[in-house]
Amino acid sequence: MARILVISPSGEVYDHDNVRWYDYANLASHIDHYHNIGDAFVFDSSLKLLNFETLDTLPIDHVDPAMIDRLNAEYDYVFLRGSNYVHAEMDWAQAPAVLRRLKIPVIAFGIGAQAPVSGKLELSEDTKTVLKLIADSTASLGVRGTYSAEVLNDLGIRNVRIIGCPTAFRNNNPGLAIRLPPLDQVKTAGVTLRREVSKTYAQDIQRYLTFHRDLVKAMADRFEVTLMSQGEAEEKKLALGTPEQKAAAMAALKDNAWATSWYLDEQVEGLYRNRMFYSDVVAEYERLVRGLDLVLGYRLHGNLMALANGTPSIYFTYDSRTVEFADTFKIPSVDVFSGRDFRLEEYWDQSRFDRFNAAYAQVYGQMRDFLVENRVDNKMVPRAAEPQRKVA
Repeated sequence: MARILVISPSGEVYDHDNVRWYDYANLASHIDHYHNIGDAFVFDSSLKLLNFETLDTLPIDHVDPAMIDRLNAEYDYVFLRGSNYVHAEMDWAQAPAVLRRLKIPVIAFGIGAQAPVSGKLELSEDTKTVLKLIADSTASLGVRGTYSAEVLNDLGIRNVRIIGCPTAFRNNNPGLAIRLPPLDQVKTAGVTLRREVSKTYAQDIQRYLTFHRDLVKAMADRFEVTLMSQGEAEEKKLALGTPEQKAAAMAALKDNAWATSWYLDEQVEGLYRNRMFYSDVVAEYERLVRGLDLVLGYRLHGNLMALANGTPSIYFTYDSRTVEFADTFKIPSVDVFSGRDFRLEEYWDQSRFDRFNAAYAQVYGQMRDFLVENRVDNKMVPRAAEPQRKVA
C-alpha cells in the first residue's frame, strides 16, 4: 500500500484513519481557541477512502531541499485536504517553492473557491501558482462544485473534475439513499450552528442572525433538539467547560450588541446552556448524527456528516460555498436571504431527497474516477461501466 503525505492536516490521526483534535484530552490547552472541527471531518473522511500504509505531513512553512528530496524518494503522492483555499486572503506560506521542488503528484481532494458578496474574486499570484503546479502534477484536479471549476477554468486550468467532498462518502456506500419517515415520527433534531459570519460573504448579517435564531427556536419548540457547535470558543465552553468557564462564555456572548439584539433571547440562552454539543473527536459527531432523526442548519460539514450516515438534512445557504455544496449534491436547501419564512413541511418531501440520492450516486462515481485516473489506491466501490465525464 501507498506511503502518502498530506498538506494542511486538521487534527491528529489515531487507529490508522481516525482523526481528533491535537492534544484533544487536554481540553484546557485549547478551549479558549477557535478551530473548525469540520476541517477534521474532511481529513478523517479523506483517509477513510484511501488505501495507505504510512501517512506523514508535508510542511509548507519552510523550504528544506534535503527533506523534500527524501520525500520524493520515499512517498507516492501528497494530497491537499479539501477546504476553502481559493479566496482573496489565502496565505500559502512557502508552498510555491516547496511544490516546485516536489516531484510526486499533488492530489487536490475537493478544494473550493469562495466568492465575495460583491465584486470580482481576486486571487494572489501565490494562489494561482499553487493551483497550476497542482494541476500540472496530476491527471485531474478535484473541486467541490461548478463555481470552483469555473474559477479554475478562468485561470487556464482545464483538467478539473467536480468531486464534491470526501465527507459525503466517508462510509463508502455508493447506494446510500435518504428515505424520509412520516414527519410525525421525527422526535429528535440537530441544528448545526454558525453564529460567527463575515460580512464579506454574507450579504445581510442581521437577517442571517435573526433567521438563525428563529430556526433554533422553531426546532426546539417541535423536537428534542441538540445544538451542534463546530468550534467557536463560547459554544465549546458552554458544552464542555467548568461552571466558571460557562458563566464567562455566556457573559462574553451577552457583551455583543448584535447577540442581544438579533440572536440571544431568553429561549436561545436556555438552549445554549442546556442543549449544546461539541467534541474534538470526529467519531463522536458521527455517533451523534446517527442517533438523530433530522439534522439541519448552517454548517456545511455538520450537515454533510448527517447525510453520509443516512440522516435527512437540510442546508441553509448564505454564501457561494454553501450554495455550491447544495448544488453539487442537489441537497434540499433554504436561501437565508430569499425573504421567505422556513416551513419544514415544504422540505419534508421525498422527491426533494430523491434528487439528492441520484446526485450522490453520480458524484460518488466522479470521486472514484478522480482517484483512479490519478492512480490513487482507494477503497471506493467501482460502478457499472460508463463513459467518464470531466467537467472543465
